[in-house]
Amino acid sequence: MQYMDKWRAVAAATGPADRAAAEDGLRLAYRAAGLAAPARFVWVDSPKAAVTAVRSLADAGRSVRDEVRTVPWAEERRRVHDDLGPAGWTELWGRSGALLWDTTRALAERIRTGVADALAEEAAALEGQLDGEHTEAADEERKAVRMVLLDAVLGQHDAAWLAAFDGRSDRLAGLARVAEHAGWWWPFEKAVVICERPVELHRDEAGRLDRGDGPALAFPDGFALHAWRGMPVPAEFLAGLASLTPERIRIEENAELRRVMLEFYGYERYLTESDARPVHRDETGVLWRIALADDEDVTMVEVVNSTPEPDGTHKTYWLRVPPTARTAKEGVAWTFGLDAEAYAPVRQT
Repeated sequence: MQYMDKWRAVAAATGPADRAAAEDGLRLAYRAAGLAAPARFVWVDSPKAAVTAVRSLADAGRSVRDEVRTVPWAEERRRVHDDLGPAGWTELWGRSGALLWDTTRALAERIRTGVADALAEEAAALEGQLDGEHTEAADEERKAVRMVLLDAVLGQHDAAWLAAFDGRSDRLAGLARVAEHAGWWWPFEKAVVICERPVELHRDEAGRLDRGDGPALAFPDGFALHAWRGMPVPAEFLAGLASLTPERIRIEENAELRRVMLEFYGYERYLTESDARPVHRDETGVLWRIALADDEDVTMVEVVNSTPEPDGTHKTYWLRVPPTARTAKEGVAWTFGLDAEAYAPVRQT
């Protein structure tokens, strides 16, 4: 679809917002909703800062999110659905918004969680030192922050549904213009709180937040999220990955963090440098297993490529297999979606 490259880029855009263009889009969105343009634009550097700004906003009037975003979107969706019919709408969505939906929704939810957690920790720290006080204060703050965040219009992270209407709806042009040039925003009668875009965004091939040597998502004011292949991790945890040892991995009590360590360190390296022992050998390879406390075993099959490299050597591969595998052949068969009895390759490569 001709618009998809554009909206993929919008969803992943980093760097300073085009504030003039975004404000023009906001005025257009208000006008399309039959509202007077907002008198003030309050720019902030992150969704975390936006929550504070929204809470302290004075003389802004009521929220007009329904008029500006919810109602136009619902009515335009109904119009296009009626024009195309159920099958036509499904086809349109499948080749536009559906291609971005999972990654943009997951990222938006990760940002909400990160903001709520950060502000909850700050509230708990102000409340006192007792664990009970910390927990109660943090829980109350987390709930309040999430309510503010649910009132946001997601700007660039609304790219999925905006992609389906590009070229089909003049009524949504203002919303689209804001999304192309800025981050999240909160519309009120007389003012709009609007965010800058991130300064950094790092993702893996599946679109998940992913970085091993710094924040995976960072905003201009320092608010940041750290993640490894989509899994949230503390910043200090990532700092220690460069100095990992097999012993450090073994003593990690958090099973999820231990898995991150193993992925970063490399299963082959871990097996080589730890006290791993082969538990089974057959014509397909060697089965290795390492027991980990409070977690499933690390189970790998070592296989040798039967096709020689240009220099005549044969390359070794390591295949992660389920801990239920009892033989090398069973493990290799699993990688092909077969059971051991059905796996009978004519030639291995």
